[in-house]
Amino acid sequence: MVRRPSAAVLLLSVLSCQRGADGAAPGAAANTPPAAGIVVDTAAAARAAAGDDGQWVRSARDYAGTRYSPLGQVDVSNAARLELAWSFSTGVDRGHEAAPIVAGGTMYLVTPYPNALYALDLSREGAPLKWKYEPRPAAAAQGVACCDVVNRGAAYADGRIFFNTLDASTVAVDTAGRELWRVQLGDINRGETMTMAPLVVKGKVLVGVSGGEYGVRGWITALDAATGRIAWQAYSTGPDADVRIGDRFKPHYAMDQGADLGVKSWPPDMWRTGGGAVWGFVSYDPELDLIYYGTGNPGPWNPELRPGDNKWTGGIFARDPDDGAAVWFYQTSPHDLYDHDGINESILVDLPWQGAIRKVLLHPGRTGYMYVIDRTSGEVLAADTFGFVNSASGVDLKTGRLAMVPAKEPVTGRVVNEICPASPGMKDWQPAAWSPKLRLLLVPHQNLCMDHEGLEANYIAGTPYVGANVKFYAGPGGHRGAFMAWDPVARRKVWSIPERFPVWSGALVTAGDVAFYGTMEGWFKAVDARSGRELWKFRTGSGIIGQPMSYRGPDGRQYVAVLSGVGGWAGAIVSGDLDPRDSTAGGGFANAMRDLPDHTTKGGTLYVFALP
Repeated sequence: MVRRPSAAVLLLSVLSCQRGADGAAPGAAANTPPAAGIVVDTAAAARAAAGDDGQWVRSARDYAGTRYSPLGQVDVSNAARLELAWSFSTGVDRGHEAAPIVAGGTMYLVTPYPNALYALDLSREGAPLKWKYEPRPAAAAQGVACCDVVNRGAAYADGRIFFNTLDASTVAVDTAGRELWRVQLGDINRGETMTMAPLVVKGKVLVGVSGGEYGVRGWITALDAATGRIAWQAYSTGPDADVRIGDRFKPHYAMDQGADLGVKSWPPDMWRTGGGAVWGFVSYDPELDLIYYGTGNPGPWNPELRPGDNKWTGGIFARDPDDGAAVWFYQTSPHDLYDHDGINESILVDLPWQGAIRKVLLHPGRTGYMYVIDRTSGEVLAADTFGFVNSASGVDLKTGRLAMVPAKEPVTGRVVNEICPASPGMKDWQPAAWSPKLRLLLVPHQNLCMDHEGLEANYIAGTPYVGANVKFYAGPGGHRGAFMAWDPVARRKVWSIPERFPVWSGALVTAGDVAFYGTMEGWFKAVDARSGRELWKFRTGSGIIGQPMSYRGPDGRQYVAVLSGVGGWAGAIVSGDLDPRDSTAGGGFANAMRDLPDHTTKGGTLYVFALP
């Protein structure tokens, strides 16, 4: 029997298993001149350009997760002349969150369920279809997909394309469209799905599970790229042996030190259904030979039901890619109160810091804090709010702990009002981009607050395990999203552009100092990365929640591409046909997006732009 999405799932539509407030005044800095003090790092830009082959073989382009294109043909002087070069319909009308990838003159893109993989020939006019591979995942997977049936993209390495299917399988396909191997890693009957984009490191395909709102036990798995054989697997909860914590594990803070904290920091046996899904992005530092990734929220949402720090959810792991051994962990949300996953991207950069160059990772957190973390040790060097936060009062750099505001803590059976940021956080899954030239982080995010009521929750495999009613609405200023530039050395916002809806798309920045992002109304925009000044925009057929990318075509021209197709958690009211009168629909997001159906419709189209 085909298991279709239940009414409860669509009303949740749901929550942060797959997705996972800007405090600036409306209009602030949207058209200001370049801020004084922006340092142009031409040496860093030259290093980035030296390794450029014009391709884009993984979601973030590089291992560091920068989403920076060294191509500079499109720049601030000519971006206004961009025009549509060609487009391609995917034939699917759910949320399109993937980044197209380009390798060897071919573009590959993965659709939301049913997860078709398309290969488009960039050497021919209009990039006609070369082939289509259809994995045909189990239809029942749609019934346990919490936040639309999205997919965040593929990865290319050594003549193979790797991607995940909604029914928790990983697939390898060759450049002719032939399936090489397929491995079933999760069980949809337990609520396990897969939506993240793989990363290939040293011959291993790194993938993780979604399903935090179904009481899954989170994990990351490394597969042999040639055979699909499991090389290692590390869980996010449970005994040290399961988490692959051993002698090499040296967390910086005392709160993350101790034996078997993945068990001891939970009520008895709750770690077995404790969440910590791994559905975000993975980064890799070849010099340190470490991978970095975040873990999702603990389950259930109601924190009163799971006293303790709930290790190892809501934080960031550094691991050895060869055997999965944990090297350090930092918990951004100990005893998470609000569904503030730690899955947001970790962008690896080297920064001047207090007179020395430090190897850091930049992590714009769901908590509303912009973390600068030493990636060799896990020490937090800075944590500053990048929007309006009233649920926490700061991060203690000595202990690493986030200090919560007692008046805003959830309570079972009582509604707590005006918690900021809301469950999607100040920024959810939508990835930021880093300009090594300008030393600016370009961040798409939201400006949402919420009302929260804690409820009882009972675990039943394959059903929602949440324990909360939440309702989201616009934060201070009335706008629900923003696109901003952040200077991590100066620890300040440089400029910010308010948007009507959450900016749920990824960001792209180029050597031409142009930043790109999409809006949920369907505008694809180019702005001056130095100042935020709008340079160009194009109205697509549906809201944009995809990840923009740029590549050099076989004709030598620079192209910029993005998938349009509203959906995901933020756009579930459209893609899931939710009732806007129900403030609890879409896991509370429908309340904040009641007017979105007036501004966009369903869709699924790739748009590719170039200069004439």
